[in-house]
Amino acid sequence: MEDRLVRAFVAVADHGTFGAAAKALAVTQPALTKQIQALEARIGGVLFRRGRFGARLTPLGRALLPDAHDALARLDAFELRAKRLTAGGAGRLALGFGLSTIDIAPRAVAEFRRRHPDVGVTLDDMATAVQLERLRQGQLDAGFVRLPADPDLSVLDLGADQLVLAVPGNVDTGPGVRELIARHGMVALAQTKAPGFVGQVQRYLVAEGITGRVVQRAYDLQTVMALVAAGVGVALVSGRAPVVVAAERIRWLPIEHEAARWRIGLVWGGGEPAPALAAFLEVTRELRAER
Repeated sequence: MEDRLVRAFVAVADHGTFGAAAKALAVTQPALTKQIQALEARIGGVLFRRGRFGARLTPLGRALLPDAHDALARLDAFELRAKRLTAGGAGRLALGFGLSTIDIAPRAVAEFRRRHPDVGVTLDDMATAVQLERLRQGQLDAGFVRLPADPDLSVLDLGADQLVLAVPGNVDTGPGVRELIARHGMVALAQTKAPGFVGQVQRYLVAEGITGRVVQRAYDLQTVMALVAAGVGVALVSGRAPVVVAAERIRWLPIEHEAARWRIGLVWGGGEPAPALAAFLEVTRELRAER
């Protein structure tokens, strides 16, 4: 049964006259009359009695009106959900992120969920190498990673990151990076937690000829920052860490060296992305543009 016929029935019942219903539906009154007649022919009964005071429901019309309202409500809900899923894709999105994208990845997910509440999203913290492997296995839809990525993957470049030195708030940063590391020792992330980032730190230390004496290792950024704030040592961390780690007892010393810089991006399998991923890419592009 055509939904326009059911809508015509409900409109006449709700407005009480064919004229008012036709106006609400943006159709002519003769066209509306034909729709009601077609519906009555389809169900085999009369729905309205027309008189001086408008259109009155017959007993059959009164009995069917609740069902008509319910059918239209379900149809409207179906249409809304279909549009959301068409815009947002199939109902799930699995994403990965790492230290260098600890600021943009959660913001992108939050904005995407606001726009596409019917799409389930998972966001897991994992090293770049793990993300790339899971992308190939189909376990991730996209990953926020350190660049460069494999050439067969699609990439949305999200800009640059660089190392900064996190120093206890009561320590003078005047002596510079080399002397601060020598004096206080380093709080470092475990190799197993972030092998790519740890490798970047090591490349910088080698390029500068710095011996990085590690006094404490930790398995997450929050613990590293807590140890630095407590005065255990200094730490080389992502330049994006100050954005998300609220540590009043920490000072940040930027590092200007080629070996301390790298690119980050959002990567996914080659080819045209599925609707959900395409919508997420659009959100991420907008956030990148705002930086």
